[in-house]
Amino acid sequence: MKKSRFINPRDFKKHTLSLLILFFLTSYSVYAQGEGPISKGQLQLNAGLGFSGWGVPVYIGLDYGVHPDITIGGELSNRNYNETFLGSGYSHSITGISVNSNYHFSKLLDIPSNLDIYAGLNLGFYIWNTSVGYQGSGSSGLGLGAQIGGRYYFNDNWGINLEFGGANTTSGSKIGASYRF
Repeated sequence: MKKSRFINPRDFKKHTLSLLILFFLTSYSVYAQGEGPISKGQLQLNAGLGFSGWGVPVYIGLDYGVHPDITIGGELSNRNYNETFLGSGYSHSITGISVNSNYHFSKLLDIPSNLDIYAGLNLGFYIWNTSVGYQGSGSSGLGLGAQIGGRYYFNDNWGINLEFGGANTTSGSKIGASYRF
């Protein structure tokens, strides 16, 4: 009788248990390698410029380490831009207040702690004001977005970051400086 290369369903539980044990041992050894780029309880201040089709947003944010691999934070951003449409000049102002959470992959990917690769989600409240001459209108609403980014620390405190994201007031990309304290 020819032997199958597939796992016998009766042996599935045994192999699953072995894989789970291997996963937990690997996770423990990765965890034991030390702190990631942002330690639990540590704060990080971020500030910079964004790039998008709707002006150049300016942002400032603060992240807090709740776990060696996870941060939560908040961000405030603003952008202003002008455009002409059908002979009329429009002036736009967009302000965003958002919260975010990121998973930092440094330990998982076994990269040096001065390099921070992260991804996460954000939820924001946005206020959009538009004026044409002396007439104005506005709207506001919630936005859910995602981001992926990287940060390089030159020393224990200062770093630069580059982030790509969508569905928020800094949609597109942003570049800035980070200071952890």
